[in-house]
Amino acid sequence: MLIRPETPTDYPAIARLTLQAFTDHPHHAPGQAPTEHLIIERLRAHGALVLSLVAEDEGVLVGQVSVSPVRIEGQVTEWFGLGPIAVTPDRQGQGVGAALMREAIACMRERGAEGMVLLGEPAYYQRFGFEAYPQLSYPGVPAEYFMALPFAGDVPAGAVAYDPAFG
Repeated sequence: MLIRPETPTDYPAIARLTLQAFTDHPHHAPGQAPTEHLIIERLRAHGALVLSLVAEDEGVLVGQVSVSPVRIEGQVTEWFGLGPIAVTPDRQGQGVGAALMREAIACMRERGAEGMVLLGEPAYYQRFGFEAYPQLSYPGVPAEYFMALPFAGDVPAGAVAYDPAFG
């Protein structure tokens, strides 16, 4: 499996695999269509997709992870939001998502980011070093599902806002 930056020719395959990965996902209300593929497209259109990595296996895309800037208390920071992250249903549980996570974290550390945040399942993301910090919040979600991974310095305090692409 190869982890590499996306290219424009990957865009249709990324949209398909993301839609497949989130169809019938438990965090969507029954009958609610996934929108994660649209978030990625809007991040690209806004120039806010600072990192998009794909997992390719034998010429087929099987996963993708997105990273975009976040604001904390309305301020531009060197903190970034990880997500969406998607793996095709037939490859879930085989280490594709973990490989994408590790590479995205390494790339953002190398870039000089101060840290990353994400909204997700604590049992999964804690193994990458993410944890909930009481001083950092994302309105409208249970605190334990909003986690951060600091790279440098202290975890800032305040409410986090993602790019408007997240709707």
